[in-house]
Amino acid sequence: MLAYILRRIAYMAPTLLVISFIVFVIIQLPPGDYLESHIAELQSQGETVDEGKIAFLRKQYGLDKPFYLQYLHWVWGMLHGDFGYSFEHGLPVSEVVGDRMALTVLIAFATTLFTWLLAFPIGVYSATHQYSWGDYGLSLLGFIGLATPNFLLALVMLHLANVYFGTSIGGLMDPQYINAAWSVDKLLSVLEHLWIPVVIIGTAGTAGMIRRLRANLLDELQKQYVVTARAKGLAERKVVRKYPLRMALNFFIADIGSLLPTLISGAEITAVVLSLPTTGPLLLESLQSQDMFLAGSFLMFLAALTVAGVLVSDLLLAALDPRIRLQGGTGK
Repeated sequence: MLAYILRRIAYMAPTLLVISFIVFVIIQLPPGDYLESHIAELQSQGETVDEGKIAFLRKQYGLDKPFYLQYLHWVWGMLHGDFGYSFEHGLPVSEVVGDRMALTVLIAFATTLFTWLLAFPIGVYSATHQYSWGDYGLSLLGFIGLATPNFLLALVMLHLANVYFGTSIGGLMDPQYINAAWSVDKLLSVLEHLWIPVVIIGTAGTAGMIRRLRANLLDELQKQYVVTARAKGLAERKVVRKYPLRMALNFFIADIGSLLPTLISGAEITAVVLSLPTTGPLLLESLQSQDMFLAGSFLMFLAALTVAGVLVSDLLLAALDPRIRLQGGTGK
């Protein structure tokens, strides 16, 4: 196991290096850069351009150098904790991200818990009570969840939260806490606002996971070892919990590799509708304005989450399912 983990970690470095090159190439594909766009915008408005500042920024961040030198400069900076300079915000990338990353991770973690805690019992119930009224009702709710766009649900929840709960979801906290230091009151304000984006973002994922768990568990319940266990007189609850449920959970664990980056990057429209101070809107703005260092840092963060998530899911799958082996060969 230790050798496998070390080998996989060793593979992560070249994988991220290749991804970083692809990310840098894609960001550089549009003609020009942020500074050229900024100069053109200022000139169109009749404003003067500080040529000294523009030249300093070009030299400081290597924008006057060839492509390969710019890439090496960017990678070398990230290895030393320097993620570059956000031209749009006029600050280092690490300062721009700030609380946005913490709030994004909080929403992702809460949404994951919401998805699993809701999908797990519903999926098991639907599979063990196939074709019952409960199964039909929960399946209908699942289809509605899959068919409802997140941004539409966000608009509906905005109205309901304001009318019935008196909570204005114009962000993730009350206005007086936006630039304030973290405190108990600020945390309570975040928790008060948190349930709306969690429900909205987690609805589609929950519905899809319910359907997958139901289908996988139904497939396992029809297998011969389950029929044999029932024939020997084992209680139905023990029969379901002992083996079929463990086997059906494989896709829960396998989804970790894609779940983390999806939760962080896949809710941009919802974040825009709800005015959430998360990384989604910031990523969209950085791509639109060609803020290359900010956009590249976000994309590399998502790539690192994906690579780490796949490693974690592989290790958990091996622990959960004895049929999965981490190395080749046959055992006795």
